[in-house]
Amino acid sequence: MKIKETLEHFARFPVASLNTIAPGTSLILSPHPDDESLGCGGFIATAVRDGCPPIVLIVSDGSASHPRSATWPPEALARLRQKESRDAAAILGLPSERLLFMGLQDGAVPTEGENFDTAIHYLVKIIRRHDCRTVLVPWRHDPHCDHEAVWSMGQTLKSLLPWLRVLAYPVWGLTLPPEMEIQETAPTGWRLNVQPFLDRKRKAVQAHRSQRGLIVKDDPDGFVLPVHLLEKMLQPYEIFIAS
Repeated sequence: MKIKETLEHFARFPVASLNTIAPGTSLILSPHPDDESLGCGGFIATAVRDGCPPIVLIVSDGSASHPRSATWPPEALARLRQKESRDAAAILGLPSERLLFMGLQDGAVPTEGENFDTAIHYLVKIIRRHDCRTVLVPWRHDPHCDHEAVWSMGQTLKSLLPWLRVLAYPVWGLTLPPEMEIQETAPTGWRLNVQPFLDRKRKAVQAHRSQRGLIVKDDPDGFVLPVHLLEKMLQPYEIFIAS
């Protein structure tokens, strides 16, 4: 299936309530500090309004976005990005105690082995502690190794906890070339109307100032959120794919 055909399917997903899409408490797994705002900012704000704030867990430390910066070495950048996620979560209304950080190395989130198993064990504890019924992970076709790794975590959790609903949210996958072929059958899922919280979501994304080129000035090749991605993410509907 081509990307353009997949996106057409996404656009035809039925609009549903949060309770239909993800009943109960959800665990949102964000590969980097900012993916939670980009892919699920409206979901988070809606869940807070409805009295079921999710657990949001940032998987990597985000320290690899500006590798050539001397003024912002990895440790300092990781601390900054954690603060930005806290600021974004506050804008969305998420209680501070429901934002967690796993702190894995940016660009090296494991997909197998001992470190992967340790991460899964930790996630299972979080799910059981907070009685999470749904886990949200990035879409399997998001073209970034950390997004793919977190998607794999979702699949492993589903195999260990068969009652768990695992949904995927697209971020970078929405920017893939329209004619690109992917191994995907016709996807199913839902759209959540986030129009009431779109301005709040925009402000949450803007809180990630280091990723908007506003903080780190000494790495000309450092990451900056592209306008074409923001245009796709700041829409009235968020997409959740049945996984």
